[in-house]
Amino acid sequence: MSDFKYMKTERKGSVGVVTFNRPQAMNALNEEVAIEVTDALMAFDADDSIGCMVLAGDDKAFCAGADLKWIASQDFESAYLTDLAAYMDKVAELRKPVIAAVRGFAFGGGTEIALMCDIIIADTTARFGLPEVTLGVIPGAGGPARLTRAVGKAKAMYYILTGKNIKAEEAERIGMISHVVADGQLMEEAMAVATVIASNPRLAVLAGKEAVNQQAETPLIPGLKLERRLFHGLFSTPDQKEGMAAFAEKRKPDFRQY
Repeated sequence: MSDFKYMKTERKGSVGVVTFNRPQAMNALNEEVAIEVTDALMAFDADDSIGCMVLAGDDKAFCAGADLKWIASQDFESAYLTDLAAYMDKVAELRKPVIAAVRGFAFGGGTEIALMCDIIIADTTARFGLPEVTLGVIPGAGGPARLTRAVGKAKAMYYILTGKNIKAEEAERIGMISHVVADGQLMEEAMAVATVIASNPRLAVLAGKEAVNQQAETPLIPGLKLERRLFHGLFSTPDQKEGMAAFAEKRKPDFRQY
């Protein structure tokens, strides 16, 4: 559990804590980070002494989304052949509950991995968002599918097509997250909830999570597959190249007018 480059892992009683540890890039996702966060949570899921997990970031960012230098280099062939963004689906398949403790930025893949978790607790500094449309693609790690199930079609459509940020209070109001706490109380609250869950009968907790997911996600998989293929395909478009180049160069994108 101590061999990760971009993750910190810690046991606190029967709670396993996984913390993003790439502060120089605001915990942005690249292939290695995506694999490590998934593997760290899977390791706790397989540990009989752990009853619940907490996934956290640092003071500035939970996870600021995909690392642009990595994601902008993709094309359709590489995205499709490697099934880009699919590995993190394993987070949503864990049997034990996972609490996302969100402070600061949780954009793009950061919002998506939070939505894979079972409970999202945020403090007042948290900012969510799926801004991929401004880069010429769509969210490809479950954002459209899971956000729609969390907040409904109208709200999901608004945030995915505009790319606008979602403040913590708004995220709570629309049902995207479980609840908001004051600045400085995030980990205390997340650990308190995780400790209660971990102290409950293990089989009942696993069954409860399975029952809720069955109702919430059926039929999730067809939507995820369609979403991912659309995501992959957009890496073949000029707008994706221009959108990501403009972001890196800190200029306004000049998208193609069809």
